[in-house]
Amino acid sequence: MIAADHALPIVRQCQLLDIARSTVYYRAEAVNNVDDELMKRIDAIHLEWPFLGSRRIGDALADEGLIVNRKRVQRLMRIMGLAALYPKPRTTKPAPGHRIYPYLLRDRMIDRPNQVWCADITYLPMARGFLYLVAIMDWHSRKVLSWRVANTMDDDFCIEALEAAIAAYGTPDIFNTDQGSQFTGIAFTGVLKREGIQISMDGRGRWMDNVFIERLWRSVKYEEVYLKAYDNARQARAGLRVYFGFYNAKRKHQSLERRTPDQVYFNAARLPQAA
Repeated sequence: MIAADHALPIVRQCQLLDIARSTVYYRAEAVNNVDDELMKRIDAIHLEWPFLGSRRIGDALADEGLIVNRKRVQRLMRIMGLAALYPKPRTTKPAPGHRIYPYLLRDRMIDRPNQVWCADITYLPMARGFLYLVAIMDWHSRKVLSWRVANTMDDDFCIEALEAAIAAYGTPDIFNTDQGSQFTGIAFTGVLKREGIQISMDGRGRWMDNVFIERLWRSVKYEEVYLKAYDNARQARAGLRVYFGFYNAKRKHQSLERRTPDQVYFNAARLPQAA
């Protein structure tokens, strides 16, 4: 998005795009092997007990013989994009220029495909190192419409996934996300506005507002990622491509009356779900 060789100086490009210069100049620090292993354990603990904060995750690590101070756990959780999933008071503000949109799904009946889409990002452990995975999901059918992996939390791969989903399946009435900067930025919301899609965002700390995609992460990790321990991004993409094909076309869901996401999405079966 920011071009170092552009005629406009980087300062002016940042002003026009409402992006902090620190974001442009930031370079992620390499994660050492010890931190890499700790992050894998933290991810597994968070997936099993998503309500645990950094202090209690530190306690769980200690029970496994891994003595880690809380600040280190907090630092690794920030890298992974993890936070305890429980209602808490709003103590932080969104980044300047990032508008927070209202939650539009409360008490709304979701009963057809393309009525509501949602998106989220998760940490993806590999044998060495890690990636981030973003997925776009149809709320009614649970169908994964598109996905992308990247080695940074920039919004580029989120926008790419969004545009791929729109190109393949059209547009939803409403798009729901959390308040992450990748989804509140003008680049991502700009695509939604351009397509005439209503924007909905979870309340801060309201993980239940996007619960279906949280369940997807649990399935992806236990049924694919933890079993494969990808060596590199190429293996991750290949493995996830196969898994999401299975998830959409073969994996039956009890909540979908033992049907697959593809069956529900393409047959437009009516399974009323209150948000």
